[in-house]
Amino acid sequence: MMNSPDPFRSVPKRRRNEFVRGLRAGTALVFAIAVSACGSFSPDSGMSVVAGIAGTELGKDAVAIRTPEDAVSARSRVEHLLKRSLTADGAVQIALLNNRGLQAAYNELGVAEALMVEASLPPNPQFTLQEIGGIAEFEIERRIITNILALATLPARAAIAADRFHQAQLHAAEETLRLAAETRRHYLRAVAARELVGFLTQANASAEAAAKLGRALGETGAMNKLDQAREQVFYADLTTQLARARQRALSARERLIHSLGLWGSDLDFKLASALPAPPARPRSWPMVERNAIERRVDLQIGRLELLALAKSYGLTQASRFVNLLELTGIEEIIQEKITPEKIFQEEEKTLAARIRNRGYRVAFEIPIFDFGEARVRKAEQAYMIAANRLAQRAVAVRSEARATYQLYRSTYDIAAHYQREVLPLRKIISDESLRQYNTMQIDVFPLLDEARRRVLATSAAIEAKRDFWLATTDLQVALLGGGGAPGEPNPAAELEQLNALQPGITEETKR
Repeated sequence: MMNSPDPFRSVPKRRRNEFVRGLRAGTALVFAIAVSACGSFSPDSGMSVVAGIAGTELGKDAVAIRTPEDAVSARSRVEHLLKRSLTADGAVQIALLNNRGLQAAYNELGVAEALMVEASLPPNPQFTLQEIGGIAEFEIERRIITNILALATLPARAAIAADRFHQAQLHAAEETLRLAAETRRHYLRAVAARELVGFLTQANASAEAAAKLGRALGETGAMNKLDQAREQVFYADLTTQLARARQRALSARERLIHSLGLWGSDLDFKLASALPAPPARPRSWPMVERNAIERRVDLQIGRLELLALAKSYGLTQASRFVNLLELTGIEEIIQEKITPEKIFQEEEKTLAARIRNRGYRVAFEIPIFDFGEARVRKAEQAYMIAANRLAQRAVAVRSEARATYQLYRSTYDIAAHYQREVLPLRKIISDESLRQYNTMQIDVFPLLDEARRRVLATSAAIEAKRDFWLATTDLQVALLGGGGAPGEPNPAAELEQLNALQPGITEETKR
């Protein structure tokens, strides 16, 4: 029987046992920490944050369609909303339930949650079995390899992954706000275009009747050619304006349909005939900047980005000198081969003689050339980049809030002025001109001129009312977010990078 070599022959047995027991206790502690850091999937795939913001800020339901039952329920609500005249709030709700692009954003949130759970799991141990045969004996070696550094840093990396996932939730909420604002804008433009078409249709019908009357009077000699030409050109101008208004109304309706995600028989929905009048008083925002700073979703995303980078910086500082630490448990079995000569030379109890060796191996990098300074510097600068960008974003948000509120107030004043002053006065002038024309106090030219002015004033009033409601939507976007700021980070991609940067088992250890 062969004697097994003792790899610790020069170390006293008591000290060896203490070292092994300490190593086992440390490994057990690390495994306990790793298990405690493991994440799990949420019942709603992270939609609680999105649904909360949509319900609080928009008063609408945001639903991720995951099952056929969810699809049936959403479809039923969409059909119910389409049966009646569509309002702005109804259009927003339909878009949140039926827009497939938004559902894709919710699917990306599910991917981000999967990446978070994956990042919070400890690395799988690797088991190797090696058999080497020779002429006189063969050797079987079993190894269990685990990455101690990955286990030790798992709680910190899991916390960073949780922050990234919260960022992904806020990104999904921001996409929800963006679609809601976009749908509301398309709805306002579509209804305003429809209202203008209705008014121009009535004006065009009146102009057509006047033109026909002018031709009839011209045939009798009661109206000269100049007045007839004025009647005809007024009718021709209104016909052109009406054609353009109808084209704009069709385009605006189609953009609304695109946001709602409708097709087929759903395209027959009815819009309101006119936009509501501006409120009696405008909303007062004495602290509009503060409201924007506190409520903007993109600033919340920036704060989480800064927090995640701060945690990453701490992790970089902790592991700057040791970036690879692996523990390998080794069991080696040497089995002597039985040859015909040994059958006659050895007793039966020695025929299956085995030599069992046990031990372990610890592998780590020694910082001779790279002391981790470069990684620390990169982490510091990445943190400062995020901090400066967040500060600059806050300045931009303040400016945007001030500008949109000023636009809101100015458009309100203009729309209210048209509703309270211009249109009532134009009606008085038009009625009085018609009365004087009927009593032959004025000729047809002043009457036609006043008709043109009234058409222009009414068209401008409709556009002013539309601009006010659009400015109201823009103010809401300035306070909540959802404007689609360029250059936003992708949390799912960042989680993938985080997984890729996890300390892994080296090829040298695998071999």
